[in-house]
Amino acid sequence: MNKVNLVGRLTRDPEVKNTTTGKAVATFTLAVDRRFKNKDGQKEADFIPIVVWGKQAEFVGQYLSKGSQIGVSGRLQVRSYDGQDGQRRYVTEVVADEVYFISTKRKENNGSNPNGSSGMENGVMGLDEDFHLMADEDDIPF
Repeated sequence: MNKVNLVGRLTRDPEVKNTTTGKAVATFTLAVDRRFKNKDGQKEADFIPIVVWGKQAEFVGQYLSKGSQIGVSGRLQVRSYDGQDGQRRYVTEVVADEVYFISTKRKENNGSNPNGSSGMENGVMGLDEDFHLMADEDDIPF
């Protein structure tokens, strides 16, 4: 079984690209707080690379920005590639199946969805059943 569930905040705006076949892919890093504080009493976080495909990737690019708090459900993936120096590189990332909005920092020019509404109907994103908007926060610290 390969199942990952995370809640955290985006460390930067998502980067959305299209494959040669036209399929959208979004990548971003999710800062996930660790459960316990370190020996100095400070909270630490893990920075997890996330990949989202298809329509959800488009929505992530349109509605999420640095500081948005989200939940991600997906699978862990390890892939490899050869770097420019000829060395084999390994990447561990989460491929998201579902993205849940917990709180968002709205992008200035994208306050509404393509259907003309704000994107919130009874707390659920109307464009995709697996793309939920649970709350809205204007004052996110980063």
